[in-house]
Amino acid sequence: MGLNDLLYGAYERRLARRLPPEAAPRHVGVMLDGNRRWARANGFETVDGHQAGADKIKDLLQWCEDAGVEVVTLWLLSTDNLSRDKSEIVPLLKIIENAVSDLAAEGRWRLHPIGALDLLPAEIAQSLKSSAEATRDIAGLHVNVAVGYGGRREIADAVRSMLLEHSALGTPIELVAEAVSVEEIEAHLYTRGQPDPDLVIRTSGEQRLGGFLLWQSAKSEFYFCEAYWPDFRHVDFLRALRSYAERQRRFGR
Repeated sequence: MGLNDLLYGAYERRLARRLPPEAAPRHVGVMLDGNRRWARANGFETVDGHQAGADKIKDLLQWCEDAGVEVVTLWLLSTDNLSRDKSEIVPLLKIIENAVSDLAAEGRWRLHPIGALDLLPAEIAQSLKSSAEATRDIAGLHVNVAVGYGGRREIADAVRSMLLEHSALGTPIELVAEAVSVEEIEAHLYTRGQPDPDLVIRTSGEQRLGGFLLWQSAKSEFYFCEAYWPDFRHVDFLRALRSYAERQRRFGR
């Protein structure tokens, strides 16, 4: 082990020790960004970047468990990504399917796919649902797997679900309009019943939401990391938690 490794390890341990357990976020959203740029920067094919990104997920979930996080939302594929060239999107979907299946096989995390699964190939959507079903009784970390996800689409789906529910009950449209509320829309989101994200992390240096958890992140704290997702280290995660712990959350007040 070299000197740099020793120094890094010491710094990492010091960061971890100084994080107050009571300040840990309950729900962390992560935008796993930069796989393609990581591949280009390192002389690899795009598919290699996506695979390297998928291989990093288990590390992140372990770090979240260690920190006392209860819910993690991973944005793996947006609705916009689905319009990419088939030469990229087909292998990417297979990488995502295999990654989620591997997470389910661990038997440690409760998986919940969120997004417009109807936009995905039927076999991919079914595989994601099967992984969720296989882990539904696990009491550990709750992991939302956002695939074919877009924040605007989620809100539209929530309103559509709410309207269809009232229609099935025969509720007059006037009464439906009167009943529309923040609480009722929240009750039809993909993440219904879950706490909103306290902290949203985006890798790769981009400083925008891009449609991630638009409704839920209204009062979230944000942390932007320069590292591409495959290069995201435990120390980067700890720095995000440190930044979060140092903030005074006002929740809009």
